[in-house]
Amino acid sequence: MRAGSSVKNAFSALAWLSFYVLFCIAPLLLALGHPSSTGRSFLIDFSVALGFVGLSMLAFQFVLIARFKVVAAPFGIDALLKFHIQITFVGLIFVVAHPVLLFIADAQYLALLNPVTALWRARFAVLSVLALLVLIGLSVWRKRLRLRYEVWKLTHGLIAVAVVLFGLLHASLVGYFVTGTLRHLLFEGYIGILIFLLVWVRLISPLMRLRRPWRVVEVKPERGNATTLVIAPVGHDGFRFKPGQFGWIAIGRSPFSITQHPFSFSSAADTQPGGSISMTIKVAGDFTETISRVEAGTRVYVDGPHGVFSMDQRQGPGYVLVAGGVGVTPMYSMLLTMLVREDVRPVTLFYASATWEDVVLREELEQLSDRMPNFNLIHVIGTPPPDWDGEVGRISVEMLERRLPAQYRRYEFLICGSTPMMDAMEEALAQVGVPYSQVSSERFDMI
Repeated sequence: MRAGSSVKNAFSALAWLSFYVLFCIAPLLLALGHPSSTGRSFLIDFSVALGFVGLSMLAFQFVLIARFKVVAAPFGIDALLKFHIQITFVGLIFVVAHPVLLFIADAQYLALLNPVTALWRARFAVLSVLALLVLIGLSVWRKRLRLRYEVWKLTHGLIAVAVVLFGLLHASLVGYFVTGTLRHLLFEGYIGILIFLLVWVRLISPLMRLRRPWRVVEVKPERGNATTLVIAPVGHDGFRFKPGQFGWIAIGRSPFSITQHPFSFSSAADTQPGGSISMTIKVAGDFTETISRVEAGTRVYVDGPHGVFSMDQRQGPGYVLVAGGVGVTPMYSMLLTMLVREDVRPVTLFYASATWEDVVLREELEQLSDRMPNFNLIHVIGTPPPDWDGEVGRISVEMLERRLPAQYRRYEFLICGSTPMMDAMEEALAQVGVPYSQVSSERFDMI
């Protein structure tokens, strides 16, 4: 990444982080001027503060998942989604601590748990907490419950709205810290932001995609139980993307549909206006099992490009790419782009696969290896065929020390694969002396 862009991204990241903190503590800042009530203990006020901060954090979750490129640019959308998951648990702690501390401060508050006699402000609080617990439970145990992704996505969105809405109603009816003009403006501003985000995600953004449809022009079966979809823009120029980026797609559905899925582009970047793009998709669930049956001419809607996982974001004298399984697709896009750009910087690809037949884009990579003298392709096969004379097992520290180029400590490293594989590789690269600042990875398992 150029120095100017790096500094710009750093300032942008700092600005968004500052805004996030301010958003979360804004109710407390306004509460500083609120006259303290006689007889209210510090513990009660502290519990109210935790409740406000927790509710603010949960409300901001809608910003994190709205796919605003200006928000994601400094961090990467995969990092935002990971933060979205992690901060939910922090918000849960704050929200649950609010009533628990109230009960500790005064046992009379326990009466608010009675749904028959409790006031509506208490009922809304209980409903908000219960909805949050259900939301987290369904997310954590989705696979164990065998809940289809489409069903989970719909229920996740509806329950999330209920969590924040019930929480805001509770705060409004209680009235503590929510009185006064500025406080009303803040409270109503939170509701306005929530409404805007819902309208943006469910109406405005889909309408924009509706005006820019794509269609499938080719469906190519690949090794490793994968399929490449080649899509072309219809009535517009498409878009340019950086090698390694990805997009959310809705295939054969309206852009207003709940279910969309993220996949990396596997074609060369720098697409000419009106040019087609490709996505190579491996079977990994209900939706991906249908990809091979998609017919040419099928209408597709694309939300993209997204992501900062790209060689264009990390300029260096050379590159080392590490891929596992279908994680090779963004790497293939980078390699194709280097070929088109006549980029002669050295690049090494460590590609780990379970078997030789599972090597996605195997022939295409071999062709690139023949055409690019600067490209060193290293296959690592878990269970190799009898006549295999290449690397076997997993990518290890010992293998890296043997096969990395001499000047590898100056190179940029990009990793894409399963979470365990990427965790292991980040640790292995640290052991062979690769600076952490020169390692980039992209994870989709949180989506």
